[in-house]
Amino acid sequence: MTNIILFGPPGSGKGTQATKLAEKYNLIHISTGDLFRYEMGNDTPLGLEAKSFIDKGELVPDSVTIGMLENKMNKHPEANGFILDGFPRTIKQSEALDEIFANKNMAISALLSLDVNKEELVKRLLERGKTSGRADDVDPEIISNRISVYHEQTAPVYNYYDKKDLSKTIDGIGSIEEIFDRLCNAISA
Repeated sequence: MTNIILFGPPGSGKGTQATKLAEKYNLIHISTGDLFRYEMGNDTPLGLEAKSFIDKGELVPDSVTIGMLENKMNKHPEANGFILDGFPRTIKQSEALDEIFANKNMAISALLSLDVNKEELVKRLLERGKTSGRADDVDPEIISNRISVYHEQTAPVYNYYDKKDLSKTIDGIGSIEEIFDRLCNAISA
């Protein structure tokens, strides 16, 4: 079973690449962003709570995120593995994820981190904002805050898995296919 964390700052291409990797390796793609958007789009209490944080470029509380993720995993007991996009974002979430996987007799295979500089991230997010309809993709101040939150609160997750010899940095600049090939090579290695 292959279980991959696709990691990187907002705009690094996680969603695009996770979709391609899920298809190639027959994995269940779990995007916490998609889970949040579903809940928010249906105006559930969970969605409204998540929206209040997302609209400010802040992280949704761990308990909300972890519960949604575990529910999604439980819906796929037949899975060949999972590719996680946007989770974990904190050390606490990493520890909870390890516990969820251990309870299912599974483990994380690798954390693949897409490395993209800030200027490119802002450019990508503003471009995505033209069609995504996401308020957090059109305001450079919110984008900058999201990137700062990533570096302050999320980047330590890389070291958490690196201590377990599971983290790999992947150059996230180039065409979608070039980046995809780099990710596939890392998975095969």
